[in-house]
Amino acid sequence: MTDYLVKLFIKNSEKIEDPRVRTSYGILSSIVGMICNVILFAVKMAIGIVINSISIMADAFNNLSDAASSIISFIGVKLADKPADKEHPFGHGRFEYISALVVAFLVLQVGFTLLKSSFDKVLNPQGIHFNPVLVGILCLSVLVKGWMMLFNRKLGKRINSTVMKATSADSMGDMLVTTATIISTVIAGLTGWKIDGYMGLLVSFMVIWAGFSIARETLEPLLGQAVDKKIYEQISQMVESYPGIEGTHDLIIHNYGPTHRMATIHAEVPSDTDVLKSHETIDRIERDARAELDLFLVIHMDPIEINNGKVVEKKNLIEGIVAELAPKASIHDFRMVNGERQINLIFDLVVPHSYSKEQENELMINIRDRVKKVDSKYLCVISIENSFVVED
Repeated sequence: MTDYLVKLFIKNSEKIEDPRVRTSYGILSSIVGMICNVILFAVKMAIGIVINSISIMADAFNNLSDAASSIISFIGVKLADKPADKEHPFGHGRFEYISALVVAFLVLQVGFTLLKSSFDKVLNPQGIHFNPVLVGILCLSVLVKGWMMLFNRKLGKRINSTVMKATSADSMGDMLVTTATIISTVIAGLTGWKIDGYMGLLVSFMVIWAGFSIARETLEPLLGQAVDKKIYEQISQMVESYPGIEGTHDLIIHNYGPTHRMATIHAEVPSDTDVLKSHETIDRIERDARAELDLFLVIHMDPIEINNGKVVEKKNLIEGIVAELAPKASIHDFRMVNGERQINLIFDLVVPHSYSKEQENELMINIRDRVKKVDSKYLCVISIENSFVVED
């Protein structure tokens, strides 16, 4: 059913990197959610009126309020599709994250409300009247909500949409709550056991955890994330594939929405190459990154010595010492400045985020001591920094 709806309503559905296609996915998800919740509302309200059941009519209005998450999703994807303007030169793509965060808070609100009511029922158990019609209506609701959960989860994974994942979690919460109600009602009808409070506690914790997970996943791109290793390798290998580029480091990616990224990277070029030639290569890489990766890439050019044997020898010496003392550390931007009484070996040392200040200082001292043993004239000038890539 999901694939059929996608094929029917989304043109060029396989081009998920196209912002217009992503927007179409978001609109489809939102409209399907609103339609399903309105249908549930109409069916439950009609049956509630016919059999004069307040509980069924109340649950009908609950489904009507559930359409709020679909409306929020719809507004979010439409706002995220707005083009860049003078106030927002990087576009409006982060609206998708904001709308997902709002839906996550709705999920958390459902979880905490259920936790409170379930705790009250544990302290003050109440009898449950078994009603076959009510159970049938609840089963229908579970089936619809279960399908909505799978529908939004599949679309969310396909286009990596946090707001669809949040909407899926919202539907899952409703499905779990209703399932717990069915189980409690059936068990109460068959055995007289009053377990609805305990079932509610179990479900409330699951719903709260789902809401918390979605909120955490949504906040990460808003706060700024480390670069995924696959993306790091894709970009760095592309830059390093051009003639005249000897290496790269310090890749930073800024996310302004799932389809709006900009990045900066340091590219190492031979210091004896004509600067105009190197600059021309850098410009070409930036243009190609825009065309091939849909990435606004800014490259900082770092000149390095590759033809000076003495400099290369000292760099290899430092790299060997660092690899022995701290296998997860690395160096870049190595320079050598000769003096009459000392030789400065200047470089940046990249250490894992897990290192404390004491560990960093200890590593620097050990490197300097090891280098001094090679030649007392060597003085290491070290700048400590952390990697922007996800660590193992």
